[in-house]
Formats: sequence, C-alpha cells, structure tokens
Amino acid sequence: MDKFDDTTRTELEAAAFRRLLQHLDDNKDVQNIDLMILADFCRNCLSKWLVSAAEARGEQLTYEEAREYVYGMPYDEWKDLYQGKATPEQLAALEARQAQKRAKE
Repeated sequence: MDKFDDTTRTELEAAAFRRLLQHLDDNKDVQNIDLMILADFCRNCLSKWLVSAAEARGEQLTYEEAREYVYGMPYDEWKDLYQGKATPEQLAALEARQAQKRAKE
C-alpha cells in the first residue's frame, strides 16, 4: 500500500470499509457477541471508531448516527429484528476471551 499516494490509499481503505459493512449486513446472523469472541470487535466498535475518527477531524458525529450508518438502520430496529439473546456458551466464551486479554496486560 506504500506505493499509493495518500488519496488513493484513503479511497482504497474507504472502499474496503464499505465492503466490510456490506459483508456484515449480508451476514446478519453473525451476532456481535460472536464477533467479539473471535475478533475482539463488533458493529458497535466500528461505530465508536467512526465517532473517534470524526472527532479527530473536528467533525460532529453522534454514536447513534454512526450506529445507524454501520447497521443500515436505527440500532433499536436492528436489535429487534436480528439480535438474539446471548447463550450461556457465548457469554462464557466472551468472558474467557476477556480473561485472556487481561492476562496479557
């Protein structure tokens, strides 16, 4: 990626990010807790990162606005339509993941 100028690199990164959002939208069955267990990030994390990026540029973006962008609809609507209740196994796996992170600190 070093061979590209800053504008081209930013455009490529933006396109990849939009593709990631599309992929997550196409795979709504993948729950946020599953993403957290496997990759230590979820759709909400992406939303928070967008807010932080906006703030770094002096722009205003609320967390709810960012979540609506990431989820493709208001978060509460997405949650009602697609988010299942976490299973005891998922909760245990997430706690194990968090414990691993704490042990590395």
